[in-house]
Amino acid sequence: MTSAVIVDAVRTPMGRGKAGGALSRVHPVDLLAQVLSALAERSGLDPATVDDVLVGCVGQNGEQSATPGRQALLAAGWPETVPSVTIERKCGSGQQALDFAVQGVVAGAYDVVVAAGVESMSRVPMGSARGDADPHGPRVRERYSPGLVPQGISAELVAEKWGLTREQLDGYAARSHERAAAAAAGGAFDREVVPVTTPDGTVTADETIRPGTTPEKLAGLKPAFATSPHAARFPELDWKITAGNSSQLTDGAAALLVMSEERAAALGLTPRGRVVASAVTGDDPLLMLTGPIPATHRLLARSGLSIDDIAAVEVNEAFASVPLAWQAEFGVDDARLNPRGGAIALGHPLGASGTRLATTLLGFLEDTGQRYGLQTMCEAGGMANAMVIENLSATQ
Repeated sequence: MTSAVIVDAVRTPMGRGKAGGALSRVHPVDLLAQVLSALAERSGLDPATVDDVLVGCVGQNGEQSATPGRQALLAAGWPETVPSVTIERKCGSGQQALDFAVQGVVAGAYDVVVAAGVESMSRVPMGSARGDADPHGPRVRERYSPGLVPQGISAELVAEKWGLTREQLDGYAARSHERAAAAAAGGAFDREVVPVTTPDGTVTADETIRPGTTPEKLAGLKPAFATSPHAARFPELDWKITAGNSSQLTDGAAALLVMSEERAAALGLTPRGRVVASAVTGDDPLLMLTGPIPATHRLLARSGLSIDDIAAVEVNEAFASVPLAWQAEFGVDDARLNPRGGAIALGHPLGASGTRLATTLLGFLEDTGQRYGLQTMCEAGGMANAMVIENLSATQ
């Protein structure tokens, strides 16, 4: 069987996804184009050899509507012969792109492929593709009467089910910023972050990290969903989810170069990692954010590994209740869970988050000499992706 390897992985700095954010004046096509250029330059890759560019993107409207990967590779000066496709599995879109890239190489459909993700949430706001339309339809509403709820409400339901306190949520959020700030200060992100040229200059560092964030400061924020139109359905909830213990709206892009082991050897490239196994599953669409738990169980069974074999775990921090519920299920110690911070500090550029997580996870494994890392993403509609990445330079 053909083996797929990860030759390199890069990402942009993360910019706040609002007007005035560090990357907000960069068209999403140009944002991804700069990542593709850096990926090719670092590896010495001839872009003409790329069989496909698989791009995760959730907001496929406005400036992200014309197959953004195709536009980005043209903007990067890549040959017109290189195709692209857009993948949408909500927050797991980028991770699904990586899954498909690996599967394509293993199946023999690709020799060289790029898995990427992009989202400019300042320019293509979340939910803008839907507008006022009903995305569920009458039969789904009938099955889940009186109806499904937004993710923020689901995050509250998860916190309630696992008995998570406001103090725990805020403490976790503060730790995310603390870890990300320490990683940035120590140069841990230097290998993965490529500079982005903007009309205002060059951006080289994440804008989203807030050093000095404390649980005490976060405790002053009001719950974000207590006044939602859906709130009256859940009088039992003690509202705890705030802007401070939730992921940040973010602009960003990330990309990984995947190829067959044989092609990497022929090109004289040293692979950095490989995907050992992957899994995808569905779960309760009302709780919505619990999918990483069954996805991880399925992944571990498929890989033959135990949770004790995993050196680091990236559980996407859509809301603090998500990794904390996952941790309660698997008993992973704090040191192994999102060791360089997560989406609460680094931001969550939707379609790019899965590739960003893989890039950061691989870098952490290499820096610590450890072999296996696991990443998993909760997704709207009650789905989740999970994968195990192996560091091929592992010493332990």
